[in-house]
Amino acid sequence: MNKFVIYTDSACDVKPELLSKWGVKYSCLTFHFNDSPTEYSNEDMDITTFYNKMRAGGVAKTSAVNSEVFSREFEKILAEGNDILYIGFSSGLSTTYNSGRIAAEGLKEKYPERKIIVVDTLAGSAGEGLLVCLAAKKQAEGESIEAVAEYIESIKLNICHWVTVDDLVYLKRGGRISPTVAFVGNTLGIKPIITVDNEGHLENVGKVRGRRNAVNLLMEKYATTAIDPANGPVAISHSDCLDEAEKLAEALKQAHGVDVEFITDIGPVIGAHTGPGTLVLFFLGKER
Repeated sequence: MNKFVIYTDSACDVKPELLSKWGVKYSCLTFHFNDSPTEYSNEDMDITTFYNKMRAGGVAKTSAVNSEVFSREFEKILAEGNDILYIGFSSGLSTTYNSGRIAAEGLKEKYPERKIIVVDTLAGSAGEGLLVCLAAKKQAEGESIEAVAEYIESIKLNICHWVTVDDLVYLKRGGRISPTVAFVGNTLGIKPIITVDNEGHLENVGKVRGRRNAVNLLMEKYATTAIDPANGPVAISHSDCLDEAEKLAEALKQAHGVDVEFITDIGPVIGAHTGPGTLVLFFLGKER
């Protein structure tokens, strides 16, 4: 059985040191602010600086990883005699996965003895990251590349994303809601509840009044739809609201006895659209 490398992209929002611990390699999506042409990756700007720029009125624009970047990095791995399992950002939210697929197809002829398997997670942020985590665990247990890929394909539509956004102005800036809806919603303290559907698109599925009610709804969704509430797996991501993320993790622990796999920052690629104060709960559920 050939050795294989799990590969992903920075939209998984898993910290580089944790990916390194898992033995996972990755490529970075990039972003720039409307007042500057300078392109940044996640590693080029402190996350608090990023969100403070957004709070000050900055509008961030994001760019996918292109196929040339993937091809260059994939080839290094293949040339070392390793196979590749690429676990990518939802095709419903970015062209990044498709770039990885194109790169893989282009290299198969040059490296016919190597295996390159690509998986469209139809997930983002720590939802994608949770799948990468589970894949790395299977790899560490000695599973083959085919077995790990099949496992991730079999569970990816069970990865639930439950999102609450603190300030509607950022959804307005991104054109996802109208200025009137944003103004009225913020005035009344309305918090939208967003999920990711089976096609990998963001879907607004409800609204509640007040942050506490929004977080309570995330807890309720976990209690009613998680496959194994006592054992998870669970991940949490947040955009510059670590205290709330830690409180959510503790509440889950108190209610169900479950330990969160990891808490992570929402990186600029996702955060550019949702803004600071976003809190997301990810878990393996009966359905999305």
